Amino acid sequence: MFLEYLWQGIVVGLSASIPLGPIGVLCIQRTLNKGRISGFVSGLGAASADGFYAIVAGFSISVVIDSLTEYQLYLRIIGGLVLLFMGYKLIVANPGVQLRKQLKKKRKGLFGDFISIFALTVSNPITVFVFAAVFAGFGIVDKESQFSSVLSLIVGVLTGATIWWFTLSSIVSIFRSKFKLRRMLVLNRIAGILVILFGLFIFGTLLFGK
Repeated sequence: MFLEYLWQGIVVGLSASIPLGPIGVLCIQRTLNKGRISGFVSGLGAASADGFYAIVAGFSISVVIDSLTEYQLYLRIIGGLVLLFMGYKLIVANPGVQLRKQLKKKRKGLFGDFISIFALTVSNPITVFVFAAVFAGFGIVDKESQFSSVLSLIVGVLTGATIWWFTLSSIVSIFRSKFKLRRMLVLNRIAGILVILFGLFIFGTLLFGK
């Protein structure tokens, strides 16, 4: 039974992580500019946020869910503003300067990579309802749910998400050497534009409907 729920959790974690939204774009950009470890640690920030929402959904923490529902508008506004800011920073960033700074403080920058992506992912409270719906589909999220079953599903979600971000950062890192500074500059601008578009899309959904 444990392995069954673990496997289901891995599938859910992979499914939640694979779509290349703004988080995927940022992790790819960081892998190319800072290296595989930076991209992977950034991905772990997203995986941790998914794990947090999986815990909330899996154990039906009603107080947290109610709070997320109440402040959903503000969280989405913050998320949109963060995306606009990060997109702007990508467009104006100089990859040569970034690489030199990264060589000087590689270890110090990893915590910031993790926290920034964690905060950005957690600012989207819709995730908790997605996990709640999926878990309910597995038939284990109810008052009679066994702790071990929910826990194994959550561990699976974290495992699946971690596998994806490790795979993505590793694949991108393989091709990193082919990207010269000029190409990285163009990539930064493309990634920045995409991230800004994601931010504008969030504000569009707030203005014109959910």
